[in-house]
Amino acid sequence: MSPGHTAVTTPAPDEPVIVCETPQDECGVRDVLDRLGDKWSVYVVVELASGMRRFKELQRAVPGDISQRMLTLTVRRLERDGLVSRTVHPTVPPQVEYELTETGHSLTHLVKALADWSIAHRPVIAASHAAWDAAHAEAAPRP
Repeated sequence: MSPGHTAVTTPAPDEPVIVCETPQDECGVRDVLDRLGDKWSVYVVVELASGMRRFKELQRAVPGDISQRMLTLTVRRLERDGLVSRTVHPTVPPQVEYELTETGHSLTHLVKALADWSIAHRPVIAASHAAWDAAHAEAAPRP
């Protein structure tokens, strides 16, 4: 926190976190959360944060077993959102490279903050899971 920062950043209980013109408008938040909440987009953004990657390099770098088709769909969606740029080099076969745009790079700070929060709160969340599972053994979600 900066020395001059004294304002409370948490909204009051009756103040909404997000304010849109109309409830139906949602300020475009749903589109962004849908993209970043899917299984692969954050992994792709994290991998591209370190620099440009060719398609196969990106596929090997993304944790898990992402199929070629799913990676193609993911980078297309991220490209459409303006988070990733795609460069095709006229070679045989064509060489395709992906990199984050300026907007995509600005997202990496938020992804890091979320990862840091997750790591810091992992013990509390694990303890909460254990307590809930013990109290609700018959209704515990399956991992």
